Amino acid sequence: MGYPQRLLLDGEEIVLDLRPHWWFLSKHIAVGVPVVAFGVFALTLDGDTGTVVGWLAAALFVVWLLWFAARLLQWLSTHFVLTSERLIYRKGLVAKHGRDVPLNRVNNIDMSQTVFERILRSGDLLIESAGESGQQRFTDIKRPEYVQREINRAVEANDVRERSGGIPAAPSVPTQIAELAALRDRGLISDAEFQAKKAELLNRM
Repeated sequence: MGYPQRLLLDGEEIVLDLRPHWWFLSKHIAVGVPVVAFGVFALTLDGDTGTVVGWLAAALFVVWLLWFAARLLQWLSTHFVLTSERLIYRKGLVAKHGRDVPLNRVNNIDMSQTVFERILRSGDLLIESAGESGQQRFTDIKRPEYVQREINRAVEANDVRERSGGIPAAPSVPTQIAELAALRDRGLISDAEFQAKKAELLNRM
């Protein structure tokens, strides 16, 4: 389930809506492996010993399952959202915690990864912003280099809108041609219409 649209500002659009990297669940999954293995071992035992060990294995599995379910719910209720106006961080199902960073206050974005995190394509982002919030670290970000690049693009686009009085900048000619090509590939416009519009755009350059 994505970030609720009703929580967005008027005219605000979502650029990225991310949950933490699956590594967020790794410790709980790793603990589950020996728990399940112990349960399988218990099934091979007979007699009173098998019964006692079986009940113990079942109890351990229930405890692990509840522990894992709590972590999974935490993962499902955590959002790192980039919109056209701000960065939004929300976590918690019942007790909620959140942070908002307006894009016009973002000063710098640092990305950090260990060697292991590079293999997993995970990492952290440190965002410096003007005001009281200062530096804020966001961990377990999927594809942090890509996210860093998209945040920088959104910050630049927001800056252009503000300098132009809130009027969005017109897409570049290559962008418009790419969008037309996508419409042609989907069968929404003919190739002749694509070529005619492409020529018109190129003549404007």
